[in-house]
Order: sequence, then structure tokens, then C-alpha cells
Amino acid sequence: MSTWQQTQTPYGSGAAPPPPGFYPQGAPYPKADGGYPTAGGYPTAGGYPTAGGYPAGGYPAGGGYPSGGGYPPPYAQQNMPYYGAGGPDNSQNNSFNAPENFGFSDKTIRKNFICKVYSILMCQLLITLMFVAMATFHLATKNYIKSHPGLSIIAIIITFGTLIALACCEDLRRKSPTNFILLFIFTLAESFLLAVSVSRYYPEQVLLALGLTTLICFALTIFAFQTKIDFTVMGGFLTVAVIVLLVASIVAIFFPGKLMTLIIASAGAIIFSLYLIYDTQMMVGGDHKYSISPEEYIFAALTIYVDIINIFMYILAIIGASSDD
Repeated sequence: MSTWQQTQTPYGSGAAPPPPGFYPQGAPYPKADGGYPTAGGYPTAGGYPTAGGYPAGGYPAGGGYPSGGGYPPPYAQQNMPYYGAGGPDNSQNNSFNAPENFGFSDKTIRKNFICKVYSILMCQLLITLMFVAMATFHLATKNYIKSHPGLSIIAIIITFGTLIALACCEDLRRKSPTNFILLFIFTLAESFLLAVSVSRYYPEQVLLALGLTTLICFALTIFAFQTKIDFTVMGGFLTVAVIVLLVASIVAIFFPGKLMTLIIASAGAIIFSLYLIYDTQMMVGGDHKYSISPEEYIFAALTIYVDIINIFMYILAIIGASSDD
């Protein structure tokens, strides 16, 4: 009786029948003529597609990696590559050229982008110039600024708050009119801080700094447009240089003196002059390795504005430290 039960129920006494497709121990594989079934391989419905590559649910057709250029460059100050609706076209050139791969294939788009950036930048500079002129030549404004130091603290908080929002939040700086409102608030706060700084200098020193800044920025902009040297690869170096400059500025607080001021101010003017070339080439695109997206006109105007303001402040510090007073 026990022998008959083992023969009829190989899965044990009282066990449930096996699920469909389960093969008994004595017959691990089904018999078929010639080994594997004639259809062979993976089933056509669930395997890899016959055309090769990723299945239809994988990466979208226009948003994957470039066909011949490896990984896209990081964003960086920046940084933020832009691809068209169909992705970058590397059929003729496998390198990352900004006009072909970063949304600048159409020269009209690039020119409109540059014009928009400089239009916004000019409005920012005009607002700042009015604040500087009031703090330099209007005695009542100068006295009011000096007698209300708390306003400077508020302006510092607003400046850093809006700067972080525009630099770190892509949705904010791309969404209109939010991006324009934040940029306008930042410009007002930064202009007030600049007015506080220039109120400590003589009008002649401020005018000299304005003139030198205008000439230097104009010359650097022309150079950035014309030179074949690619400064967009210097993003990492410039970031480290700014960090070193910041640490040196903090150290200089404990060791005041004209020599220390001249050293820090000279280094700062050089670093931000290089940054102006870097940001200009990021905006222009062309044959440079990295380029900024045409949608980032607010960010482009912001970075160039900050570069110009820093150049002006460091030149003014050099002039002030070089004077006999």
C-alpha cells in the first residue's frame, strides 16, 4: 500500500498537486525533438526588440546621451546644456560644439538671446548707476545711508536670498514674470549695498573707478567675443580662486592695512575679469566647449552683472588704498 502511494503521489502524502509547468523530479525537462524548441531564443513578445538597442519603454528618442559625444558636460556656473527637441545632432561632428549641440544651431536664436541678456543687463546697470550717483553727489542721501546701518543688514539678507533663489531654483529663474521680479529685487538690494560702499569714497575716486570699470569691461567683452581661447573650461579653476579670495578677505580683517587691501583688491579684480570673459563666452556659445541654455537669459544677465559690480568694487578699493588719505 505504501509503495502504491509513493508511485501515485511523488510529491508526498497529502501534498497539493504541483502548479502548471512544474516538472516532476524524475523528468526535469520535457522531451522534444532536437533539444530546444524549433522557435528558439526568447519569445518575440517579451524579449529584446528585433531592431536592437533599448526597448520601447527605455530612454526617450530625443533626450538620451548624444550619439557621438559621450556624456554631456555638467552644468556648471554652470553648465546647463540645452538640447533641441530632437537632441543634439552629431552627424557631422562628434565633439561638443555649443552652437550645434546646446540650442544655438540657429543663429537667430543666439542673437536674440544675446540681445535679451544685454538689454536686461543695461537696465540693471542703469538702476545701480542711479543709486551710486545719489550716494556720491547727493549729501542728504549719503548722510541718510550712514545714519541707518540697519538698512544694510536688510539689503544683505535680501541680496543673498534672491541670489540663492535665482542661482539654485531653475523653475524660478525660467518662469516669467517671477524671474524678472526676483532679478529686480536683487538689483535694488545690490545697488543699495553698492551705494553704501561708495558713500565712503570721494566723488573723484568713484568717477575714476566708473571710468576704468567701463573701459575694462568693454575691452574684456570684445576680447571674449573675438578670442579663440576657450575660457569656458576654466569654471573649476575660477571657483577655487573665488574660495581662496574669500578666505583671504576674511583673514585680511584681522590684519588691516593698505598693502593687504591692495593685494586682495588686485587679486579680486583679476579673478572677476576672468569670470567676465568666462560668463560672456558661456552666453555667446560658438565653438566653446560649454554653453548656457537660451532659456537662461536671467541667469546669464545675473552672472555678468555680478562680475561687473565686483570689478568696480575692487577697482574702487585699489584707488582708495592707493590714495594718500
